[in-house]
Amino acid sequence: MRYSSFGRRLLSAFLAFWLGLSVLSAKDFVVVIDAGHGGRDAGALGNKSKEKDINLGVALKLGRLIQNNEQGVKVVYTRDKDVYLTLQERANIANRVEGDLFISIHTNSIDKKSPNRKTVAGASTWTLGLHRSKENLEVAKRENSVIYLENDFSTRYEGFDPNSTESYIIFEFMQYKHMEQSINFASDIQHEFVSEAGRVDRGVRQAGFWVLAKTSMPAVLVELDFICNPTQEKFLTSESGQTKMAKAIYNAFSKYKSDYDRKQNAGKSIDISTASSAPAVTRKTTAEPSVAELAEQDEDSGVTYYKVQFMALPRKLPASSKEFKGLSPVEYYQDGGMYKYTYGKSTDRNEIQKQYKKVKSLFRDAFIIEFRDGKRVK
Repeated sequence: MRYSSFGRRLLSAFLAFWLGLSVLSAKDFVVVIDAGHGGRDAGALGNKSKEKDINLGVALKLGRLIQNNEQGVKVVYTRDKDVYLTLQERANIANRVEGDLFISIHTNSIDKKSPNRKTVAGASTWTLGLHRSKENLEVAKRENSVIYLENDFSTRYEGFDPNSTESYIIFEFMQYKHMEQSINFASDIQHEFVSEAGRVDRGVRQAGFWVLAKTSMPAVLVELDFICNPTQEKFLTSESGQTKMAKAIYNAFSKYKSDYDRKQNAGKSIDISTASSAPAVTRKTTAEPSVAELAEQDEDSGVTYYKVQFMALPRKLPASSKEFKGLSPVEYYQDGGMYKYTYGKSTDRNEIQKQYKKVKSLFRDAFIIEFRDGKRVK
């Protein structure tokens, strides 16, 4: 027995040493910070400032916060000075360094003819997806339009035209495996924009951004606030304003990294001292309940009814997913390889309008859809 006990202690010590070496040699977590625009691409213009400068200022402050406060994290900038990069080059940098997270920083604006150009305010965080409103589409068009500065952009971007609404259909069929992590991170950023930086909350949104589509990692694009609003422009160009915005993003990043580390380390701890003597325990597992399986079983002939669609993802979420923000019961239907999530059901358009208002308060891009004979009417 003494030999067995000694052997277990020796094995435990060896594994502890080996695991320690593994931790030391483990790959750093790589966060890629992308300051939007740059060089000859000024981005949106304010009365006295340019978007490219605001983006870079916040990006560098964010990078320093991460470097000064997080261990085991490598910060990579797509640009750390005033230079021009194509959208594809930005994605290529992120993919080449095998990034674990991509954060693209931008500043919002609206058309000069808009009557509320000088009063519109608020921060938003975007993930890849299909736009569900004209407003979302316009933001995507503006951010993608930088490709017009490139020669032969049509060939380089596979025929994608930022100003063609039809071009954006490609994003609906992309199987984006990092969608859930991206949405979770975006939600945390929005919370921090409000609590840390005092911004108006314009929500988490989805649209077709080329730079997000071409990065092979969880990715978000933030719109800090509106440079066309003189009050917000003054805040965004100030040292304190940029620091607050960077701190907000950093707080969300710190939480994301903590969650990432916890998941990476889950199940790795082994109690060697009891492993050889403890009896094996067989645990009965219960599968996570899935979303209600009703969405494609409605076959009432000749019946027209309405639902509120609020989300589209490339995979099925569990019924308890926090992404539903408390909505229950949630159904889904499949279309083009995507799971499209809905809430509520009524043959009365006025009744579904009431449900729509509830969902709209949680998901800004929610909209009403119509079904007939169990199939969606497009």
